[in-house]
Amino acid sequence: MKIYIICSKHFYDRIPPIKEELERTGHEIMLPSSYEDPFKEESVKAEGLEAHVRWKADMIRLHGPRVGANDAVLVLNFEKRGQPNYIGGATFLEIYKAWELQKHIFLYNPLPEGIFTDELKAFAPVVINGDLSRLLTTPS
Repeated sequence: MKIYIICSKHFYDRIPPIKEELERTGHEIMLPSSYEDPFKEESVKAEGLEAHVRWKADMIRLHGPRVGANDAVLVLNFEKRGQPNYIGGATFLEIYKAWELQKHIFLYNPLPEGIFTDELKAFAPVVINGDLSRLLTTPS
């Protein structure tokens, strides 16, 4: 299965072992858009509001082609600043795009409690509770 890993940039350091395990079991993995420079947004913000808005819009425009090129998304939702199973705005938009394109949606951990909880439930993600083998048993 072709899987696009999506998550907060604060979790990028947790991607390598997950990517390696999935590739070892035969999956093709696409990494997040800004994986090579996770805090690029901070330097763009320093350039001013107009530059940041333009950069952010460009990143959001990538959601469709990146999600569309895969069979599934795997959302890495870990604790961030005391919030369990964190899913931020950009990741939420990628999940929505996956739902819209009828892709498989996997959450590494249970749904977070918060503003997006009802919408996330409506997307009917498969919560794998950290068990990557659950991706093997899902049809592609």
